[in-house]
Amino acid sequence: MAVSRKTVTVLFADVADSTGLGERLDPESVRGALGRWFEAARDVIEGHGGTVEKFIGDAVMAVFGIPQLHEDDAVRAVRAADGLRIALARLNDELEGERGLRLAIRVGLNTGEVVTGDGAGTLVTGDAVNIAKRFEEAASSGEVVVGEATRILAQAAASFQQLDPLAAKGKSQPIRAWRLIGVDPNRPGFERRFDTPLVGRQEQLEHLRGTYARAVQERSCCLVTLLGPAGIGKTRLAAELFDQLAEEATILVGRCLPYGDGITFWPLTEVLQDLGGDERIAQVVAESVDATLILERLRWSEDGAAADSQEMFWAVRKLCEALANRRPLVLCFEDVHWAEPTFLDLIEYLSSWIRDAPMLLLCLARPEFIDDRPAWLVGHEYATSLTLSPLRPSESEELLDAHGIFGNARAQIAEAAEGNPLYAEQMAAMVIEGGYEDGLFSVPPTIQALLAARLDRLDPAERSAIARAAVCGKEFWRDAVVELTNADERGALGATLMSLVRKELVRPHRSTARPDDAFRFVHVLIRDAAYAAIPKETRADLHEQFAGWIRTNAGEHVVELDEIVGYHLEQAFRYREELGPLDERMRRLADEAGTLLAPAGRRAIARDDAPAAVKLLDRAARLLEGRAGAAVLTDLGTALAAVGELSRAVDVLTEAIDRAKAQSDPGLEASALVERAIVGVQTKGATEELERIAEQVIPIYAQEGDDAGLARAWRLVSIKHFAHCEFAAMERALVEAIEHARAAGDGRQERRAHGARALALLLGPTPVVEAIALCNDIRERTAANPSTQAFATGQLAELEAMRGRFDQARALCEEAKAVLAEHGRTVGLAGIALHTAPIELLAGRPDTAEHELRWAYDVLQAVDARSSLSTVTAFLTCALALQGKVDEAKRFAELCRTTATEDDVLTQVVWRSGLAHALAAKGDRAEAEAVAHEAVELARSTDSPNLLADALVALSSAMTPGSGEWAEALQEAAGLYEAKGNVVSSAGVRALLEPAAITP
Repeated sequence: MAVSRKTVTVLFADVADSTGLGERLDPESVRGALGRWFEAARDVIEGHGGTVEKFIGDAVMAVFGIPQLHEDDAVRAVRAADGLRIALARLNDELEGERGLRLAIRVGLNTGEVVTGDGAGTLVTGDAVNIAKRFEEAASSGEVVVGEATRILAQAAASFQQLDPLAAKGKSQPIRAWRLIGVDPNRPGFERRFDTPLVGRQEQLEHLRGTYARAVQERSCCLVTLLGPAGIGKTRLAAELFDQLAEEATILVGRCLPYGDGITFWPLTEVLQDLGGDERIAQVVAESVDATLILERLRWSEDGAAADSQEMFWAVRKLCEALANRRPLVLCFEDVHWAEPTFLDLIEYLSSWIRDAPMLLLCLARPEFIDDRPAWLVGHEYATSLTLSPLRPSESEELLDAHGIFGNARAQIAEAAEGNPLYAEQMAAMVIEGGYEDGLFSVPPTIQALLAARLDRLDPAERSAIARAAVCGKEFWRDAVVELTNADERGALGATLMSLVRKELVRPHRSTARPDDAFRFVHVLIRDAAYAAIPKETRADLHEQFAGWIRTNAGEHVVELDEIVGYHLEQAFRYREELGPLDERMRRLADEAGTLLAPAGRRAIARDDAPAAVKLLDRAARLLEGRAGAAVLTDLGTALAAVGELSRAVDVLTEAIDRAKAQSDPGLEASALVERAIVGVQTKGATEELERIAEQVIPIYAQEGDDAGLARAWRLVSIKHFAHCEFAAMERALVEAIEHARAAGDGRQERRAHGARALALLLGPTPVVEAIALCNDIRERTAANPSTQAFATGQLAELEAMRGRFDQARALCEEAKAVLAEHGRTVGLAGIALHTAPIELLAGRPDTAEHELRWAYDVLQAVDARSSLSTVTAFLTCALALQGKVDEAKRFAELCRTTATEDDVLTQVVWRSGLAHALAAKGDRAEAEAVAHEAVELARSTDSPNLLADALVALSSAMTPGSGEWAEALQEAAGLYEAKGNVVSSAGVRALLEPAAITP
């Protein structure tokens, strides 16, 4: 018999106090009594469908599920254990009369995975056997102790009492255990839920059709989330809808894979391929003025790097709108409970942003999905959900009629199915295949148990074929299974696959990706059950073979499939790692898997999909050693920082530094040091280390000719200068970073440096006119990246406001807001308030500035963006103070005092300036002057003319108008504003200095 893995229930029963019996009775009497007990035990066990593996002294071991799995093996084992007690009671009545003795037993039951069929001396091996023995040893005389899995599977047919967790040898944690109290032989074993083809779903179908009609009539995007447990019929209902709409709508379907962490946009890839690829997409968007940009953002480059996620979102939306404007579009994503967070963001983006285009966006998910995304159903007025409930009894019987099941069998199946279509379908298939007598119908504990039992009944060729198909995934091609099949079985494989189709385990599947017959498992749980039966050693071999098949047959799409190939190689390595010590071949396998997963993670970083990058790079880091491992850890640290896991990022980067040192690789060590320093600014706010590290790593990068490293190092220098408000030096550092990034071909670093340079131009000493020209140049250079361009647009807007061009400044801000909102850049959108507020303060509208800042404050607080939040809080202090809202201004100033880092000079100056205005308005001139002097002293350490001038104006507000100190402060402020080219602020200060403006 071939080796396989099965989930079975193991029973151990031992005679209690057998040593005492030997002391009191003659060995011949004991032997005779135990022999009769063993006979009774065998009868009970085999009567419940179990198999006695062996008698060990005065103990018996039995297995339920060998040689044939049953869907209710755990229930049978519990009933057998109770039957042993009843049988022993009868035997004891006989033994007491005949020999004056009574026996007592203790029983242990455990359900778990075992390996069987290898021709060894035992039926099964595995930890489940050891734990069952531990339960038996822990039981008292006459007691049955069971494990958690057994209790769950048998709880509808029996009652249990929880025991204290048991400490078991070889287990790091105590094991949960339960005492069997009693068994009800008249109750079915378990609560069950299963699915099957569409019956009785007319109401739900009409709902979907009505939602589609609304989308068409109102030319809107309607999002429907179809919810239900596995097997309830979501996919079948969607297919019926597609059949009915096929003549009038474009229908596209993508599915989220249950495996393959980090394959964020795989559903989108499927949709684009199903649509017809680049040529067809080009035809669809040909009339759009953005056609070239749409194609560019939808098309992966040759090295596999995708566009920024938010830019891709925009391109997908444009494509959907173009399709829907030709004919109504139905876009369906299956199994979104497996989707990556970024892909769910894409769906939400589409449902919220698509306008004036008839589209039904249908998502299929399990009910627990809503726990993860509670806001999914309330996104907007066009978002609804539909939950599939179990079928009515009459509908279940109608379904069974369609499968050719009649009479008593139909009634039994309908009752056992409890309205779940899959269970009814699978039970019907078992009856058709002759698997069960009418009297043996009982409800299986889970869908998996049912399917495992059914698959166990297949002939060897069918089991072999379906196992190999399961390695491929829910969908597979015939030639892939051929590749994984032994040479002597390949000739009959076509007939075997069609046999599986007839048995409704797999079905033909339409696929345009490859010129070969495609199949799809009827349900993913069938695939899971088939996969679970494969021994780990065989799984490892098959995963490695399938990875090779993918590479050979993927053609031009091989880069897109790196993550999948890497996944299969990773699985091959992990299973071999579990089975034995590492050897050189396994080490090469791990390296190969990590080498594929690492670039996929870096591509995720490049498109700003940090969650996917973390998953991929984390997996790669666990596989790779040496320099490659250290490099991946550096990238992982960067990705962790991007998702806010700052503490873990520091730990990972520290490990990267240690590994790089061990490899004597100064360049790699330098990269990890730079990234850790940048994260350190976010975690500690300290910047004193940045320059030291930069001085340490720049010569290393220069010696190695590493322009990408030099770009990172100069970015580090720029961050230090920004924190200290040394903006001219910051700009010089960023110019260096730009040049090196350009030399390295690192577009992402170059764009970031350009955006940061625009900020230096705004806040630093560069005159307004010159800064405007440079910002316009930056906008042109970043035109291909609207989000980066939007940030530069915000800086430009504030510069224009300094010249008094408020209408133009506001228009530029609205332009930047629209782009950032369209691309889902929530934090960046809130950050625009740091331009709109100063613009409105320049325009003399502090109330409008307050409104902008309060909105940004709420957004940044919700996402815990602490650095930006502190700066917004400081500006809010100023806006409130200038309106005379003194108490509120003081409250926000105190918040800044306690939360802003000392190194954040800009925030420290701004909140003090705002507080000085507030205190002066309240008449606390002495305190106001003290706080304002602090602001001025801090601002003098910077090269920001506006920052120092604003602090001097705040200082003047605390002084007596007309006094020498007052005039001196304002004269200096006016000169600074004029040097910057801030004509609005300069004019305001000059007006204060006019004699008529002085109040005695």
